[in-house]
Amino acid sequence: MAGHTDNSIVIDAPMDLVWDMTNDLKSWPQLFSEYASVEILEEEGREITFRLTMHPDEEGNVWSWVSRRVPDPASRTVHAYRVETGPFEFMRLFWEYTQEAGGVRMRWVQDFHMKPEAPASDAGMTEHLNRNTGIQMNLIKQKVEAEAARRATAG
Repeated sequence: MAGHTDNSIVIDAPMDLVWDMTNDLKSWPQLFSEYASVEILEEEGREITFRLTMHPDEEGNVWSWVSRRVPDPASRTVHAYRVETGPFEFMRLFWEYTQEAGGVRMRWVQDFHMKPEAPASDAGMTEHLNRNTGIQMNLIKQKVEAEAARRATAG
């Protein structure tokens, strides 16, 4: 058995703005509420290797890992995976951006499997990721839409 999540949200903003803001890794600590820092380790062509560090959890633990991300602006998709897997046997991510009548649908798909000694099962992590993804997507939606409104009035 493996874990799988598939979440999306429609952001009422231009495609280029949604794409640019959500793929600017250096700004992720301001875009997401859970990340304390992002360190770019290597950039080779479109492929980016980076370290994400989270804010301390309730017990004071600070979680950090290295991921590799390959954005494709032409197809408006991103493929990523954890290089340092931590409690995961594997973690693969797919982001997709599609234009809709109400804005841009940003979709995140995560496929993973937890290690046997991990503190959560696949089902438990699926539940956690689905809950947290909704929180983060709503926060991103608010920030991107606010920036779109700011640009429209400054225009």
